[in-house]
Amino acid sequence: MNDGDVRVEIIGRPGCHLCEAAEQVVAAVCAKQGVGYRLLSIEDDPSLADEHAEYIPVILVDGKRHDFYRVDPARLTAALAD
Repeated sequence: MNDGDVRVEIIGRPGCHLCEAAEQVVAAVCAKQGVGYRLLSIEDDPSLADEHAEYIPVILVDGKRHDFYRVDPARLTAALAD
């Protein structure tokens, strides 16, 4: 996880295979783009659970929902280029 200049957040939960796959994509794209990301767990924040539990993983870019369930590397790269 890279927290420097965080632009991407992954909302998920420990042990979620889709969340783990999303983190791999996000980590690779963020490394290439030179931006940071962080993980947020719905188990640690009830408000995140209320809003996102049915859609995890949820990917936010600059605080706005970008994707959920699966992350398209090309689409994430384009969003970070803006």
